[in-house]
Amino acid sequence: MFLHIVFLLSLLSSTSHATVQDFCVADLKGADTPSGYPCKPPANVTSDDFVYTGLAEAANVTNIINAAVTPAFVAQFPGLNGLDLSAARLDLGPGGVIPLHTHPGANELLIVLQGHILAGFISSGNIVYQKVLKKGELMVFPQGLLHFQIAVGKRKALAFPVFSSAFPGLQILDFALFASNFSTPLVTQTTFLDPAIVKKLKGVLGGSG
Repeated sequence: MFLHIVFLLSLLSSTSHATVQDFCVADLKGADTPSGYPCKPPANVTSDDFVYTGLAEAANVTNIINAAVTPAFVAQFPGLNGLDLSAARLDLGPGGVIPLHTHPGANELLIVLQGHILAGFISSGNIVYQKVLKKGELMVFPQGLLHFQIAVGKRKALAFPVFSSAFPGLQILDFALFASNFSTPLVTQTTFLDPAIVKKLKGVLGGSG
């Protein structure tokens, strides 16, 4: 028994002085790799690296979708590096819409702070799950599934999405189809849309082909 106690005490003594890496604040001057940015030297880390104020102000929503998304990803908020976490601010003017899109690298949790937002996603079984969310309500969007948000009524809306990755990724369906060089014949063939509609939408969103 005495030997067991001595062994445990020696083990605790050897591990208590081991270095634990609590965080890895991104050195944005380094290369962005699939595993993240390199760490800033600990001596150069300050409290400001763990605080981000960029979501405090409303964004300009004067655009085709009457909405704006302000990111707080690792490129804006270096303290997120390696934590598998990020956020954004979602400003919606009256009737504003975030078109169908997907985040291939993260789940999303939407927190509504102002107004009413019709939000929903489409499952891989082609079932639509949607709900009008009010202040204080949340909705989750599973990773990789198409989803959307629309401001309901004549009021502006505000929400904060939180992601399960510092690099959630983004692909907007309408932009992929109509703001790219995906040719009109191929879009027509793969979506069954009328060529005239495809060309019209490409004209609106700036696509070619």
